[in-house]
Amino acid sequence: MKYLVVGGAGYIGSHMVKHLLSDGHEVVVADTVATAPDIEWVELDIADARALDRLFADYHFDAVFHFASHIQVGESVSDPGKYYQNNVAATLTLLEAMVRADIKHLVFSSTAAVYGDPQYVPIDEQHPKAPINPYGRSKWMVEQILEDFDRAYGLKSVRLRYFNAAGADPEGLLGECHEPETHLIPLILQAASGRRAAVTVFGHDYDTPDGTCIRDYVHVADLASAHALAVEYLLQGGASASFNLGNGLGFSVQEVIDAARAVTGRPIQVIETSRREGDPATLVADAQRAKKVLGWQPRFAGLEEIVGHAWNWERKYPWR
Repeated sequence: MKYLVVGGAGYIGSHMVKHLLSDGHEVVVADTVATAPDIEWVELDIADARALDRLFADYHFDAVFHFASHIQVGESVSDPGKYYQNNVAATLTLLEAMVRADIKHLVFSSTAAVYGDPQYVPIDEQHPKAPINPYGRSKWMVEQILEDFDRAYGLKSVRLRYFNAAGADPEGLLGECHEPETHLIPLILQAASGRRAAVTVFGHDYDTPDGTCIRDYVHVADLASAHALAVEYLLQGGASASFNLGNGLGFSVQEVIDAARAVTGRPIQVIETSRREGDPATLVADAQRAKKVLGWQPRFAGLEEIVGHAWNWERKYPWR
């Protein structure tokens, strides 16, 4: 198959590209940032309708993977316009171009943030959608737009709601590199490697066994395999659907720090401070639907394995 990966130079997108290429597919990456030199790349902003039309005129794609979005919750609160412009308006431009080009299949990178504060745990796909920040609302808006595009134009989509993407390529070729970095595991490992003085823990008084927040960490390679299964599902005639992606296992912040200390063999300085507004005590996925319908099975569910792959990547810093 020939696939377009929008945002394929990013953390999850780059792992997706590697996965698709290893399966023998043809891949074109569309991004504003250059990818690896041996990967076919088109410099493109999906807000540019004319550029999209040229791209779709030059290539015939069997499906599109869409990873291009802003993802920082705090920034979405302080600058919501940036998030609605990029995550919603630019995605709408992409969808309209796909309709003009008669491309009928999309796998969309969504988020557990569409659920908002959990009413019950683990969270399944039927949980009420009540996002509490512009980032989550932007993703939920796109999911609703996709439902409308299916009804009106026959554009079939799978919306994959990630919980906490983590880890790095098991072969050590790819990993996580955000600027600024906001994800827990790379922050902890930067403290272990000396690139950061300490890691901050927000709240030690939650109603959890050790008082710190519990989250569901899913390995980035397992996310990539879920996307590959999702596109196969669509190409085989599957109906549009949404799926949670998580391990169904919750690990506390303290457990992640302990695992990092065990993996790295290094001291990790911790600064304890008060809770952040909007941080629920526990967020854990019910991903049974993805396992049943898509046949997805996470391979790297152990916390030390996830942290270990991320540590292998961190030790390669600087990567460029």
